[in-house]
Amino acid sequence: MSGNLYFLVGGIGMFLVGMEIMTAALKSAAGSNLREVLTRFTTTPFRGVCTGALMTAIVQSSSATTVMIVGFVGAGLLSMAQALGVIYGANIGTTATGWLVSLLGLKLQLGTIAMAVLFPAALVDLLGRGALARVGRVASGLCLVLIGIDLMQTGMGDLTEHLTPDMLPGASLGGLLALAGIGAVVTILMQSSSAAMALALVMLSAQAITLVQAATIVIGMNIGTTFTALLAALGGSTSMRQTALANLIFNIVTSAVAFPLLLLVKGGLEELAIRTDEMTALLVFHTGFNLVGAGLFLPITPRFAAFIAQVLPERHPERLFELDRGLLSDGRSALLAARSAMALIAERQFRALGAAMAPEQDYRPLAALQSCRDGLAELQEFLSDVRLAEDNAEDELAYAAMLHQLDHLSRLLERSAQTERIADLLGDPILRRPALAAGALLRRSADNLGTSRNVLRVERLGHLVEQRRKRHRRAMMLSEHAGLYSLDQVFAHTDALRWLQRALHHVERVSHHHMVAIEELPAPEVSDAG
Repeated sequence: MSGNLYFLVGGIGMFLVGMEIMTAALKSAAGSNLREVLTRFTTTPFRGVCTGALMTAIVQSSSATTVMIVGFVGAGLLSMAQALGVIYGANIGTTATGWLVSLLGLKLQLGTIAMAVLFPAALVDLLGRGALARVGRVASGLCLVLIGIDLMQTGMGDLTEHLTPDMLPGASLGGLLALAGIGAVVTILMQSSSAAMALALVMLSAQAITLVQAATIVIGMNIGTTFTALLAALGGSTSMRQTALANLIFNIVTSAVAFPLLLLVKGGLEELAIRTDEMTALLVFHTGFNLVGAGLFLPITPRFAAFIAQVLPERHPERLFELDRGLLSDGRSALLAARSAMALIAERQFRALGAAMAPEQDYRPLAALQSCRDGLAELQEFLSDVRLAEDNAEDELAYAAMLHQLDHLSRLLERSAQTERIADLLGDPILRRPALAAGALLRRSADNLGTSRNVLRVERLGHLVEQRRKRHRRAMMLSEHAGLYSLDQVFAHTDALRWLQRALHHVERVSHHHMVAIEELPAPEVSDAG
C-alpha cells in the first residue's frame, strides 16, 4: 500500500509542477493579447464574464486572470463592476481544466505517450528561442500533467481496497457539509483547484467515491480555491482585498446554491452517467453550477460592487490611486497602470493651477496637492522596478515617455507652490489676461489630456506668453527709467511671466508625452455600465 501511496502523492506533485509550467508558458504566449482583451472587452459585466471564461480556459489558470484584473482595478483602468464580471467568467473558465484532465488523461490515457514526448519537448524548450521555446514549454508542462495523472491512477489502484465510498460521509445534510469541507481543505492544502479536481476525477474513475460524493467535494473545492487569493490580498491594496472578498462571497453563494441544485438534478446526473460516464456527469455539474452562479450575480453586479465598497471602504480616500506591485511581473500591464496613475496626477495638478488662475481665485486645490506629491514618489518607485520585455519598441517608447512625464510633473508641482507668482500675474491689469487664458486652458487640458489639439493649444499659448514677456520686460525697463515702476516690480513681473511660460512648457510636455504613451499603449475603454 505504501508504494501506491507514493505514486499517488508523487503524481499529485508532478501534476502541480506540470500545471505551473504550462500556465506560465500559456500566459507568456498570450502576452499582450491577454492584456488587450481584458481591458478592451470588459466594458460591461456580461462581456467580462465571456472574456474571463475564454482567457482562463486559454491560460488554464483563474489566478493568472484574476491577479491581472485586480491590478487594473487598483490602477483605475477597470471599474469594480467590470472586474466582477471577469471573476464570474474565470470560475467558469477554470472548469476547462477538468474537461482536459478527463479527456486526455483518463479517457485517452496518454500518460505513456507523454513519457515519449517529454524529452523532445524539453529539448525544444531548452534549445529553442521565442515562440518555439514557449511551444516546447507548454508541451513539457502538458506531458508532466498527463504523467502525473497516470501516476495518480496507479497509486489509486490498490488504495480502492482500503478506501471505499462507505468510509466517507453519506448523503445526509451533515454528510454533504462534511464532504464539502473535505473538498475545501484538499484544495487549500494543494493550493490548486485543478489538482484537487484531477484527484476527484481519479478517485471517481477508480470507484473510490460515488458521483454524489464527488459532486459535493467539488462544491467545497469552489470555496477552497478562494483561499490563495485571500492570502495574497492580506498585505495588498484595498482593491485587491475588495476583489478577494467579492470572489469569496461569490463562491460561497454559488456553493450554497449548488447544494439544492445537486439534490434537484441528482437523478438526471445519474442518468447522464449511465449514458456517458460518471466523470462527464461530474464535469457537467461543475460547469453547470458555476454558470448558474454567474447568472444569478450578473444582473446585480453594480449593487454587489457597491456592497463590497461599503464593507471594505478605502483606507486612504485622499490617495489618488493604489498601484498593485503584483503587476510588475508583466511589463506592459505595469505600464498601463502607471499611465493611468500619471493621468490622474496630471489632471489633479492642471485643475488646481487652473482654479488658482481663474476670475474667482481658489487656492485650496493647490494646498491639497500633497496627494500628487505622494503619488509621484510612488510612481517613481514603481517605474524603477518595471522590467520590459526584450525587443519591444512600443513598450520602450511608452516607458521613456512616462519618465519624461514624471520629470515635468515633478517640476510643475514645485512651481505650483510659488503662489506669489500667480498673485503678481493676476494683480497687474496687463498680465491678468494671459494668466486667465492660461488658467482656462489648464482646466480644459485636465479634460483633454493627451490629445494633439490640446498639445498645440498649450504650445501656442506658451509662445504668446514668451513674446509678451519680452515686450513687457522692455516696456517695464523703460517705465522704471521714467519712474513709473520700481526695480522690484520690474523683477517681479519678469519672474512671474517667466514662471507662467515655464509652467505652460511643463503642461505641454506632459500632454505631449501622455499622447505618446497612449499611441504606444492602446487606451482601454473604461465603463461602469451594468
